[in-house]
Amino acid sequence: MRKSKSSGLLLHITALPSDYGIGDLGKAAYRFVDFLKKSRQKFWQVLPVNETFSGSPYNCISSFAGNTLLINTDALLKRKLLKKKISAPGWLKDSERVNFKKVYKFKEAIFKKAFKNFKPDRSFRVFLKENSFWLDDYSDFVVLKKRFKKIWINWPVKFRDRDEIAIKEFRERFSDEILFQKFKQWLFYSQWFSLKDYANKRGIKIIGDIPIFLSFDSADVWAHRKLFLLNKKGLPLFVSGVPPDYFSRTGQRWGNPIYNWKEMRKSNFLWWQMRFRHCLKLYDMIRIDHFRGFCAYWRIPAKNKTALAGKWIKAPGIELFKTLKKKLGSLPVIAEDLGYIPPTVRNFRKKLGFPGMKVLHFAFSKNRKNIHLPDNFDKNSVVYTGTHDNDTTAGWWRTLPKRQKERVKKYLAENKIEFSEKQINWNLIELAMKSRAFLSIFPVQDILGLSSKARFNRPGSGRGNWRWKLKDFSLLFKQAQRLKELTQKYCRNA
Repeated sequence: MRKSKSSGLLLHITALPSDYGIGDLGKAAYRFVDFLKKSRQKFWQVLPVNETFSGSPYNCISSFAGNTLLINTDALLKRKLLKKKISAPGWLKDSERVNFKKVYKFKEAIFKKAFKNFKPDRSFRVFLKENSFWLDDYSDFVVLKKRFKKIWINWPVKFRDRDEIAIKEFRERFSDEILFQKFKQWLFYSQWFSLKDYANKRGIKIIGDIPIFLSFDSADVWAHRKLFLLNKKGLPLFVSGVPPDYFSRTGQRWGNPIYNWKEMRKSNFLWWQMRFRHCLKLYDMIRIDHFRGFCAYWRIPAKNKTALAGKWIKAPGIELFKTLKKKLGSLPVIAEDLGYIPPTVRNFRKKLGFPGMKVLHFAFSKNRKNIHLPDNFDKNSVVYTGTHDNDTTAGWWRTLPKRQKERVKKYLAENKIEFSEKQINWNLIELAMKSRAFLSIFPVQDILGLSSKARFNRPGSGRGNWRWKLKDFSLLFKQAQRLKELTQKYCRNA
C-alpha cells in the first residue's frame, strides 16, 4: 500500500444531500467527488454499504449484498426502466434526518415499477454468474424473511434448516420475487462501480469498511451455520461485544454471533477469502472495524444481558491474514484499533504491517505519552479529528473539561497553531495535517464546524443514530479553498 502523505474526508453515502430522503449513488455522490478533487483530497471514506434491515450500517444482513436504499432512482430513467421521474413527497424530500422505514417503503415501490419494465441482458447474466456464490443464498433469505416476517431461526424447520427439496420447490414457486432481489443488487453494483470509476479517474480512492461481525438474522449465518458458534437449534452460544470503555461504563453487548474459527480453518478460511476478495473489488482501501477482534475478542454468554460477564478469547488472526495475503496478495488495510488496546494487540497489528488509527479527541489526557497525541505517532498511522462514533469537534469542545481545554491550547501553541475557540475544528484539522501520520481523515461535519446535532452515532445508544444528512453543498464548497491551502501547506496532496 502506497503511503505517501495524503488526506481525505469521511462522509457516509446516506448523509449526502438528496431529494429522496436519503443520500444515494446519484448526482450528489459525483459532486462530492468533484469537491474532493477541488480541495486536493485523495480519499473518500464511507461506512459499510452492505444491506441492512435497520439504519445501522454495522448491522449487516449480508457480508456481500449492497444496501439497496443507496440506489439512485433517477438513473432508472436512463436505463428506460421508468417512463417518468417519480418525485418524492414533500414530507420525505424536506425531512431534516433520514427516516429509514419511510424511505424503504417509497423506494421499494419504485423498484417494483422498474422491475416490470426490466428485461435481463448480458450484463445482468454476467452479474448473476460472477456473484452466484452469495447472491442465490441472499435472495432466498430475503424472500423467505418477507414471507414469514420472522428471524430465520423461527421459520418452518424445512426452511430454517435449508432442506434441499424444500428450497428447490421454493425457488421455483417464488422465482419472480427472487429475481427481483437479484435485480436490485445488480442496480446497486452497477451504480457503485460507475461512481468508483468516476472517483478513481479523478485521483480519488475509496476507503470502505468491513464490520468484523454480522447480524444473527443474516443470510450468511442462515446459509453457513457451521461457521458460527450456535447450538443444535441454531441459537448463538455466545455473542459479541466489548468490555467497559470510553463509550460505556458497562461495556457494549452487540449481540452478533461469534465465529467458529476451528471450522473456518478446515476450509483454509474460504469464507474470509471470498469476503476480502469481494471488498477489494469494491474499495481501494479497507478499514477493518474492531480489528482487535482478530487477535482476541470479547465473548459474552448469549444468556447474559450485559457485556460484563464476557471474557477475552484468542483468535487466529495471524494465520488468517497470512492466508489472505498468500491467496489475494497485498492487503490495503486500515486497522481500527481504538478502545482498550493492550501491547499484544499493538504487536499483532505491527507484525501484519497495517496502519492503526489515532483520534485527536482522545489525545489530551494528562499523559504526554498518550498514543493519540501527535508527538507519539509513527508514520504508519491514520489520524482523525474524530470518527463516526465521536461527537463533532465543535460538540466535543463545548463539553470538554476546562483542564483539558488548557492542554489543547498549550499543545496548539507548541505546534505553532494559533488557537481560536470559534475555529477549534480547523485547529484540530491543521494539527492532524501537520502530524507525521501518512493519512489524515476528517468528518465533513468538522470541515463545516457543525454542532453535536450533526453527530452521526452515539455508541451504546439505540436511538437517533445514522440519521444525519448534509442539506446542501453550498457551505461545503465555500470551504474548498481553505482545505486545499492546508493540504498543500503540509504536502498532503501527493
